[in-house]
Amino acid sequence: MILTIPEGYQSSLTLKETEKAIKFVKDFFQQNLSSELRLRRVTAPLFVMQGTGINDDLNGTERAVSFPVKELGDAKAEVVHSLAKWKRMMLGKYDIPAGYGLYTDMNAIRADEELTNLHSMYVDQWDWEASITKEQRSLEFLKKMVRKIYSVLLRTEFMVYEYYPSIKPILPEEITFIHTEELEALYPNLTPFERESEVAKKYGAVFIIGIGGKLPLSGERHDGRAPDYDDWTSETVDGKKGLNGDIILWNPILERAFEVSSMGVRVDKEALKRQLKEAGQEDREKLMWHQMLLQDKMPLSIGGGIGQSRICMFLLQKAHIGEVQASIWPQEMIDQCDKNGITLI
Repeated sequence: MILTIPEGYQSSLTLKETEKAIKFVKDFFQQNLSSELRLRRVTAPLFVMQGTGINDDLNGTERAVSFPVKELGDAKAEVVHSLAKWKRMMLGKYDIPAGYGLYTDMNAIRADEELTNLHSMYVDQWDWEASITKEQRSLEFLKKMVRKIYSVLLRTEFMVYEYYPSIKPILPEEITFIHTEELEALYPNLTPFERESEVAKKYGAVFIIGIGGKLPLSGERHDGRAPDYDDWTSETVDGKKGLNGDIILWNPILERAFEVSSMGVRVDKEALKRQLKEAGQEDREKLMWHQMLLQDKMPLSIGGGIGQSRICMFLLQKAHIGEVQASIWPQEMIDQCDKNGITLI
């Protein structure tokens, strides 16, 4: 358990006001995201069958919550970590053309999550995916989509201020783009998280490009990424690697970098093979999902996840994610929050 208590923190909203504000933020954000990215809403699963390759492996170490299914001879199903790969299958199933996509409410349980102000065992996010052309598999197109998402965030922040004038907007008008290779060169003696905090504090909102591959100076990764959804090995026009990244905001309440979205251009056949080899997971090529991609049964795509509770926490200027979602917390954390004016739902 890691808990930060901001000095002098006091929420601008009561518990009842917070519940109303959560609904407003979620409704407004998803409606605008849908129209901005031209996405249709679809219904998503809470669990998938084990051994199909559909579930998101995150960093490859987190255990999925699983259970036997009686009617399937006790074959195991597992609660999704995210819908990163499931969405791409659905693009093909619904025959969604390039320029359009889908989004869904994703609910997950991550039992191995370290519980902090930002991290909960319960994860809720808008998972989205859009079909693209071969020409759109580029850094410029990725940036275009990031700017669209950021415009929705700015719009929502303004509307929160309209309804709740005590919560004043803090986001900059533009989001800044920077590559993990540039960050490593700027701050070679800092950890990846410390680099994120430095650049987020400087610019207010940044998109950090190229997450998953080894960095040139240290040979280490900025952060982990599963090898079979985001493309983090393709080279861009300036020779840097990576067609993916994270939207990071500066959180002045917690005084730290605050991730709200992970997204990227998805792997094509060549990138999938390349990244599975680099990760030492070439045996995954035999799985159902991977075979579908290798046999051209899924469209090229771009997609990501946007944290619903993270967005609410940031825009309502809360100190703990438990103020905007119901989850399970250690009793010690509950007691400390209660003593310091942090009301967990």
